Amino acid sequence: MQLQILLLLPMAFLLPPGAQAGEIIGGREAEPHSRPYMAYLKGQTKTCGGFLVQEDFVLTAAHCDDGDITVLLGAHNVRQDEETQQRVSVRQKIPHPKYNKKSQENDLMLLQLAEPAELTDAVDTIPLPKTSRTVEPGSVCSVAGWGKTSRYASTSTSTLHEVELEVMSDETCQKDWLLRLYYKPLKMMCVGNPEERKTSFSGDSGGPLVCDEVVQGIVSLGKSDGSPPRVFTKVSAYIPWIKTTMRGLSSLGSHAESPVSLH
Repeated sequence: MQLQILLLLPMAFLLPPGAQAGEIIGGREAEPHSRPYMAYLKGQTKTCGGFLVQEDFVLTAAHCDDGDITVLLGAHNVRQDEETQQRVSVRQKIPHPKYNKKSQENDLMLLQLAEPAELTDAVDTIPLPKTSRTVEPGSVCSVAGWGKTSRYASTSTSTLHEVELEVMSDETCQKDWLLRLYYKPLKMMCVGNPEERKTSFSGDSGGPLVCDEVVQGIVSLGKSDGSPPRVFTKVSAYIPWIKTTMRGLSSLGSHAESPVSLH
């Protein structure tokens, strides 16, 4: 009987892809429009985060695919009409072709916008990392989102919140009793010190992990109690696919021939 219970626990304790994911716990409200690359995604049943990587493309998590998605750029308070906001519909959703809903491998998706965003002080792109670039354990990076600010909050926050998180060794997630069943070092990052009550959780999957002003990870999955560490999609492992996909679909003539900004 005990073995049966243990076998059932993984799916019960992992935050399901259909649930909202990405809450900021232990953080603070971000300075308005200090992260101009942030995108707020409103689907049919849930909200997610994302980030602008080219004027006509937002990158997010594949499990954020939720019917018709509206993208809100330039927002700080998503429940107010701000002059900086740009609301754009999605022309096409392109989840990674090898995305696996059960294992959450390859959990990333490009959203081609119906029209290019107008770049302003409040709306801008964020650089992508170079192919296979790794982030050393111990590095301190940041993640932001509009999710709940505590495990017990009944609603998500209306204003963008942020938190600094430590990048952990692969072994930290590989030794975790649950995460080890899902963690793939070549495709994922282990983020969040288990000794600190700071993490991303419910409300903003798809948001970016930013290290030295470059996006390195995408909020993907973790345990349902919100405890760190959590698993992020490793962006550098997918640069060829991201570049090839955007180049082939881009509505921007100048971008069709030139690569996105890589750092």
